[in-house]
Order: sequence, then structure tokens, then C-alpha cells
Amino acid sequence: MKQVDSGQRHHRTRSTYLSSVLSFAVGNRGAAVVEFAVLAPVLLLILLGILDFGRAMNYKNDATHLASEGARFAIVNRNPGVGSGTLQEWIRSQADTEELKNEAQVCIDFPGTLQVGQPVTVTVKFGFTWLNFIGHALGTGGSNFSSSSTMRLEQTPSNYASGCTT
Repeated sequence: MKQVDSGQRHHRTRSTYLSSVLSFAVGNRGAAVVEFAVLAPVLLLILLGILDFGRAMNYKNDATHLASEGARFAIVNRNPGVGSGTLQEWIRSQADTEELKNEAQVCIDFPGTLQVGQPVTVTVKFGFTWLNFIGHALGTGGSNFSSSSTMRLEQTPSNYASGCTT
């Protein structure tokens, strides 16, 4: 039986310990967590950007619908909001979102004379702040959207007037 002196035993223990520490430091364990921590904010920002783009397009579609509906009421000389205000105010009140109800500008314009067959244009304008929670904190601006609809008068307007309401 071969005897091992205490110095060699101590050396083996220390080298075993050192190799296990080095293998842990050199290994890939834990790298995925660090990579995820670095990429997660970027991926979250992309996801929120996609959702915000969808919200902007929903607002744009709503504004287009409001402009078309307003033009249709304008050409037949009908103001469904007579008791509650102008045609412009009624159009804005029909918005699906509070932002458009409170902040949209609705304009009715007669490019020609007020005769049957002449065009009437209804325009709905609104501002949109991209990624609201970041945009307000950074003070970044947004985008201005505008939707309009032009139709020909079927009756001379008497139940509404041209102009803008905000």
C-alpha cells in the first residue's frame, strides 16, 4: 500500500476545488438568463409598438367612418344632433374612443357654392401619441392623422353650417 503524504492530498483537494470553480465560470450555465435580461426590454418595446400601431390604425379607421357618416348626413341636409348642438359636435360624439370624442377636430367645408350637386367635404383630424407611457415621459411628439370624405350635395344645407369644431 502506497502512502500519500499530506501535501499531495492538500494539493489534490485544492486543484479539484479550483477546477470546479473554473468549470462553473467557463460553463454556459446562467448565460441564458443574462441574455434574456438584455433582450427582454427590446422585445417588450417591439411588442408594445405593434399593439400601439394597431391602436393607431383603429383610431384612423374610426375617423374615416366618422367622416363618411358625417358627409352622408351633410349631403341629405340632416343634423341628427339638432337638440344637442352642431353636426360637427354630433359627429365627434359618435366616436368609439374617448380620445377622439374629446380631442378630434371635425370640419365641414363647401369648396363651391351651396347648390345641389356641389361637393361637401367632412374632415376629421386628431393627434396620436405613440407609446403613451413613454411619449409623455420623454416629451416626444406624436403623429397627426386626418380622414376626409367628399360627397355631392343632394339638398341645399339648412340644418347645419360649415366650419370646424374641436
